[in-house]
Amino acid sequence: MTRKEELEQNPALQDELRRMMSGGHYDAHTPEMRAWRDEVKKLLRRLNITEYHEDTMAAITRELLPNCAPDVFVEPPFHCDYGNLIHAGEGVFINFGCTILDGGGVYIGRGTLIAPGVHIYTAEHPINADERDVWENCRPVHIGERCWIGGHSTICPGVTIGDRTVIGAGSVVIRDIPSDCVAVGNPCRVVKRLK
Repeated sequence: MTRKEELEQNPALQDELRRMMSGGHYDAHTPEMRAWRDEVKKLLRRLNITEYHEDTMAAITRELLPNCAPDVFVEPPFHCDYGNLIHAGEGVFINFGCTILDGGGVYIGRGTLIAPGVHIYTAEHPINADERDVWENCRPVHIGERCWIGGHSTICPGVTIGDRTVIGAGSVVIRDIPSDCVAVGNPCRVVKRLK
């Protein structure tokens, strides 16, 4: 059974995923959610051990990331929670060692370059420890077209980065960054306008 068929036939999984993607509290530890992520881990293992010259690499990438343009290229090793919640346009390049926690949806515009070791997080946890033991929530991340995300940057939940923006290496992006600028630091801030 494909992941799509499993989703269509599993109301409990549909309910948790719907809550997760809407930004509400959800339980990531139900048997259905764990089983869904286990299937993703199997695909990730296949992707991360496949040689570039093998014909199967593109097919594995398409199966893992069905909502991405066909030419999106991912350099292994790569890690994500769900895969199908990553949406990337034509010409997106994701370099070595990236991690995307995509529960809230990650949207990457065409032509964007993501350097090695970038982490993109949509998952959040409550500050209250009793709530944190049970619940999570997610906020989507939006990265515009033709951006360059520098190596080992961290993009936090709910952030939007505008078109053609450069995020300097090692930055921690905790708030929205506009289009056409260079932004760096922890916390990341605009240091130069490009237009």
